[in-house]
Amino acid sequence: MTEETHRPDGRAGTLYEAVGGTDALRRLSNTFYDAVLADPLLAPVFADFTPTHIEHVAVWLAEIFDGPARFTEELGGHQALLRAHLGLGITEDQRLRWMELMADAVAKELPDDELLRRRVVEYFDWGTKIARAVSADPPGTDLGDPGPTPRWGWDGVR
Repeated sequence: MTEETHRPDGRAGTLYEAVGGTDALRRLSNTFYDAVLADPLLAPVFADFTPTHIEHVAVWLAEIFDGPARFTEELGGHQALLRAHLGLGITEDQRLRWMELMADAVAKELPDDELLRRRVVEYFDWGTKIARAVSADPPGTDLGDPGPTPRWGWDGVR
């Protein structure tokens, strides 16, 4: 058994498999962004939002949770994701509201599995802290090489 493919309770499977794959992540993204775009605190951050954003987020999450590596292969990988956040100036209040809305979406869209939901929300907490830090830098900032797209498993980032 490896940490990557087994839960702490010994059951087999990645987070990607446990959430229900890309279709489930697409539903999660749809539910979440419906709430975000209606939220007065967050809507301004997503002023340039397009429906393709939902698909890109679903593909990113699939890769993060050990599904297909399409974000890296087709959309520019980790570097592209970080660059997309440059100049957004995300505040801590916005990050916390983002987390509230995502936790609500996770509760609505993902399987009724406390450990799974907790691990997914932990990923979002980790990721939004990085997004907030990067967002303080202006567009065009050289981010160096952030390395490959991280993977998030049952025990966090690896």
